[in-house]
Amino acid sequence: MAATPQDPAVAPRRKVSRHRGEGQWAVGHFTPLNGNEQFKKDDDGLNVRTRIETIYSKRGFDSIDPNDLRGRMRWWGLYTQRKPGIDGGKTAILEPEELDDKYFMLRVRIDGGRLTTEQLRVIGEISQEFARGTADLTDRQNVQYHWIRIEDVPEIWDRLEAVGLSTTEACGDTPRVILGSPVAGIAEDEIIDGTPAVEEIQRRIIGNKDFSNLPRKFKSAISGSPLLDVAHEINDVAFVGVNHPEHGPGFDLWVGGGLSTNPKIGQRLGAWVPLDEVADVYEGVISIFRDYGYRRLRNRARLKFLLADWGVEKFRQVLEDEYLQRKLVDGPAPAQPVARWRDHVGVHRQQDGRYYVGFAPRVGRVDGATLTKIAELAEAHGSGRVRTTVEQKMIVLDVEEGQVDSLVEGLEALDLTARPSSFRRGTMACTGIEYCKLAIVETKARGASLIDELERRIPEFDEPITININGCPNACARIQVADIGLKGQLVLNDAGEQVEGYQVHLGGALGLEAGFGRKVRGLKVTSDELPDYVERVLKRFQAEREDGERFAAWATRASEEALS
Repeated sequence: MAATPQDPAVAPRRKVSRHRGEGQWAVGHFTPLNGNEQFKKDDDGLNVRTRIETIYSKRGFDSIDPNDLRGRMRWWGLYTQRKPGIDGGKTAILEPEELDDKYFMLRVRIDGGRLTTEQLRVIGEISQEFARGTADLTDRQNVQYHWIRIEDVPEIWDRLEAVGLSTTEACGDTPRVILGSPVAGIAEDEIIDGTPAVEEIQRRIIGNKDFSNLPRKFKSAISGSPLLDVAHEINDVAFVGVNHPEHGPGFDLWVGGGLSTNPKIGQRLGAWVPLDEVADVYEGVISIFRDYGYRRLRNRARLKFLLADWGVEKFRQVLEDEYLQRKLVDGPAPAQPVARWRDHVGVHRQQDGRYYVGFAPRVGRVDGATLTKIAELAEAHGSGRVRTTVEQKMIVLDVEEGQVDSLVEGLEALDLTARPSSFRRGTMACTGIEYCKLAIVETKARGASLIDELERRIPEFDEPITININGCPNACARIQVADIGLKGQLVLNDAGEQVEGYQVHLGGALGLEAGFGRKVRGLKVTSDELPDYVERVLKRFQAEREDGERFAAWATRASEEALS
């Protein structure tokens, strides 16, 4: 691997133009070009843990330095949450200190979605004791607490780390959680188990100061499942299981995916990577981002912008020549998945003859007491392992055939169904205005009520459908790649009043035919109108679809009138 670039703090001064480039370290631009780059240069985000443990947790919220509060504390999974009572119209108007509550969201990173029942029980207990029962499942396989006091953070870390869990670099300009197939190593149809690569990347990269000052967040995914079950298309780097005709099972390399306000689908580099080289290639890609990534403007500081400027050919050449010092093997693209869903919900046979059971909470909203009960239920049915998914779902592994029905019944009693409707199965929601300082509208409760309404109104609807609800334009809930994507904003109702509502995106998709949904001109709905609108457009789809046609394909060809 290439050596880490010279520390910017001690780098020789260079004469630069007034523009000073894009802040790329590899071309000598070490001078911080914005406040975020300055506070990272002043002190590595990983160092804030000591101050949290020795100062802030003892002196309280008001003792926290602002650059730690709204910057470095993210390196340990901490964001201040939204102060209650602030409506969405003030989100973009108020200063950060006016939006900040004196409580935190704390994100527990769960690489590969892998949990033991002991770990899940500890997560549930922490939720009940320190987080007012909150414990949301995210679409990146993590768990998020709210209402965390700074005084309690060291104790929470101690309890998590005692069972092998961490919040290290769960947020911030860092290598975030590594997504992995939740059925890695157990699925009957698996191409290759990526677990060893996830573990090696964790060992090398996470908490390593060589990679703790990136231009912005870095998202990654590894899966050997033919279902393409980790949303690889929208990660900065992804390794997708394929069978090479000469070399056998390995991974197809993708880079440069991402959503937010300038979405990009990741691109194949055309390279096949064997399992034991995945960590090397990952290190090379993240090093390119660290060294060549744009640091001048935050809204261009993602890998997707560098790839767009360089192109695939140059990116692969730099990776091979400067970082790997060898050529990568050309390889095939992954096959088109044949399954209707990619979420592993339901009852499925494992390689060893036992079964795994995937189930669906409502829009990822659970609580600590429920997570503790899931751990107990899994153990009572012979399992010591559970998994989180990238669809805000969970899975219990290693269930004997004779225990399956009893487990499913136990989950149903907790309102966690392994046989969900298409609406419950396919609806996701971000945190929303309840806790998020960026949000404009409510999401979780809106998503849950929408599921109930659609189940009542269209009980016969059984087609795969994804309905993703986001509280702001940042796309944490992946609105651009949903069948029906709902971007929160303030809209006018029939009385001319400003109310919560959504801009509608239709026909987005992931998979090998991945694409972004279309926006119908002027199509916005109020929150109150939402169930009527979704019912109307789904009934039109049922009436107009061709045999076997999926919603995304229909929405792409449908008239604006049909989509309104």
